[in-house]
Amino acid sequence: MQVIRFEQQDSVGHIVLANPPKNLIASDFSNALKQAVHEASESDIRALLVRAEGPNFSQGGDVIDFLEKNASQFRTFIAECNQSFRAIEALPIPTVAAVRGAAYGGAFELALACDFIVAAEDAVFRCIEASVGSAPVAGAVQRLAERIGRSRAARCAMLCEPMSGVTAGQLGIATQVVPAGDVEAAALKFAQGLAAGPTRSYAAIRTLLKAWSGGGVPSADAMILDITMALHSSEDARRGRTARAEAIKQGIEPQRIVFTGR
Repeated sequence: MQVIRFEQQDSVGHIVLANPPKNLIASDFSNALKQAVHEASESDIRALLVRAEGPNFSQGGDVIDFLEKNASQFRTFIAECNQSFRAIEALPIPTVAAVRGAAYGGAFELALACDFIVAAEDAVFRCIEASVGSAPVAGAVQRLAERIGRSRAARCAMLCEPMSGVTAGQLGIATQVVPAGDVEAAALKFAQGLAAGPTRSYAAIRTLLKAWSGGGVPSADAMILDITMALHSSEDARRGRTARAEAIKQGIEPQRIVFTGR
């Protein structure tokens, strides 16, 4: 059974967690995610949506699978999961996670690897690791701190309190919060909007954010001209500025431009 698959619908790629109802993270999950991300990276998609079949995004790690691994095997497994999560972050396109039901442990970390999270109001995000004597191993602590600050990240990771989609939206973890039945449609619409946007501009913005994350404002400032100046002569910029100039001449608000370049 294929527990994760990649599929493409027009300019939006989908990585689908396809082992409902729990979509547990185990060796087969890690191997399939690696393949799906590889397929996404070699496609011509302009945005990526990570979503799940069944009632839950994922209930996290398969502890039975974990108990069967010795220390070296578990370290390799976690390293491979991290590689796939970081590969999603490294894609040159915007990424969206659609979360309803449970997003526990590593599944929460998978969602945090995406640029945007569209969450169900009653979704449940939870760092569960400390409750079983472990700690988040695939980026939750630092990525939560980046999104919501150190003290809130410490509370999430140490106290293992469940967090609703509504709370995730209020804190800024989730970009958009909708009723559970609307999650996939809302996330797809969001991803389609990104896919119709200026992909190279998005890539530059994502690179600046990574620079800021690694070295603060001075690091991003040092790279800003090298990252952004190539956009000035791009076809996207020419079309966008021309359309805006024409709209200004006519005294109207310019409409959203649909971009086709990479």
